[in-house]
Amino acid sequence: MRRRELPGGIAPPTKTELKRQAQAVQALADRLIAAPPELVDRLGLPDKLTDATALARRIPGGGALVRQRQFVAKLMRGLDLEPIEAALDADEDSARLEAARFRRAERWRDRLVAGGEAELTEFLAGCSVDRDELARLVAAARAEQRGGRASGAGRRLFRCVQAAFDAGG
Repeated sequence: MRRRELPGGIAPPTKTELKRQAQAVQALADRLIAAPPELVDRLGLPDKLTDATALARRIPGGGALVRQRQFVAKLMRGLDLEPIEAALDADEDSARLEAARFRRAERWRDRLVAGGEAELTEFLAGCSVDRDELARLVAAARAEQRGGRASGAGRRLFRCVQAAFDAGG
């Protein structure tokens, strides 16, 4: 079966192309539903779409959620999807960067507790932190680890390391 060409020689999209487009819109709708409500509010979407995404978040699962997800995708078909996708990508990137910063601070905390003077010196070379304060926190975290009881010293050391990175380290 041949596809009909429109005047001007432009072939209409195939069924497969239409399905891919619909799946892409559905995937974007799912990302929009999973996005934080504050982000959805900042996007300036139509009220009906904002309400539909909020309702989809409240539905626990099953067939009702499937229908609501499809409804959100249907509402999105008439919109320009570029700004929505860009905002969702930016939000995911910032979350990814925040998680990487968190893991970096955890690794440094663990290195400081497990290591010796060399790790302390290496950390201080990259950050501007009071050496005595940091040494006191490291000693307290080591004692906490040896004693097996949580006194919050490891958490305080983590906060100090994270603050040093936030300050420019």
